[in-house]
Amino acid sequence: MIPGRLAWLRPLVWLALPLALTGCAEIAYRIALPILYSEVEIPEAQVVRDIAYRDDPAADPHKHRLDLFLPFAEVGSNGTGWPVLVFVHGGSWTSGDKGLRVGGADVYGNIGRFFAARGVGVAVISYRLQPEVAWRAQVDDVERAVAWLRENVAAWGGDGRAIFLSGHSAGAQLATWVALDPAAPPVCGLIAVSGAGFDLADEETYALGASRDFYEDRFGDGSPDGTWTESASIVRWARPHLPPALILYAEKDPRSLQRQALLLDAALRSQGAETRVVVVPGQSHTSIVLTLSRADRGATPVMLEFIRAVNRSSRC
Repeated sequence: MIPGRLAWLRPLVWLALPLALTGCAEIAYRIALPILYSEVEIPEAQVVRDIAYRDDPAADPHKHRLDLFLPFAEVGSNGTGWPVLVFVHGGSWTSGDKGLRVGGADVYGNIGRFFAARGVGVAVISYRLQPEVAWRAQVDDVERAVAWLRENVAAWGGDGRAIFLSGHSAGAQLATWVALDPAAPPVCGLIAVSGAGFDLADEETYALGASRDFYEDRFGDGSPDGTWTESASIVRWARPHLPPALILYAEKDPRSLQRQALLLDAALRSQGAETRVVVVPGQSHTSIVLTLSRADRGATPVMLEFIRAVNRSSRC
């Protein structure tokens, strides 16, 4: 939250942040980013960029890529290796990239550097976007990235069994789908940040302001009689023996998104899953991701505690 002595800046911050993700990055940077975003530095030798996680003839040379942030400069490990946080960017399923910069700020790369500086490896991934591909292909991209890391991250010192899957907004929806899908590679834990579209059949979500047309454009698949709302809903995958989940949303998130977070939590709890909901005070849907690389505020301390606790346990 903004300190009391800077409270007069709060209206400017909420005005500037939407500009950051809609093109007016320089204005937003001057007004808001210095307050919310804190640059993290690690040696460049601890960053491996543009690794192809899919290299078959159908691979997209620009989107089937990830950046890997290493906790240690050395290659290899004598122990079990460090845990790996896989971060999936947002962007309404139609935009975004692992290399997003807002007013010069390396938003997702900074998340990678933050956690790597604290002993957690991070893979920030890109994936193909709609409308060039359908949503199921986007899920497949995230699955392939996780599978690649499980098989290959040990070469850099990571533990392929200790993978935590996370994302923001649309990225949280994709991460959650993969974490719950019984056919997907297993993960150690899920961290969903201000996610959307967990239960597309929930009428109350639309009553609270969510656009049915918006979701049908992305998940409709031409299904007759609105059956897409069921087939594209992640909550149907809730079942026993799922990985632990940390569900975060911003205090200033739209009420429809807050409800979606609570619906996901309820679906997981109904199957006996270990789940926790945290409301991040003072943050909006945009600012929550800009503060994911700060130790002194927002969701980050809770995320780090969750990863460490689960990794210490026998659940990975």
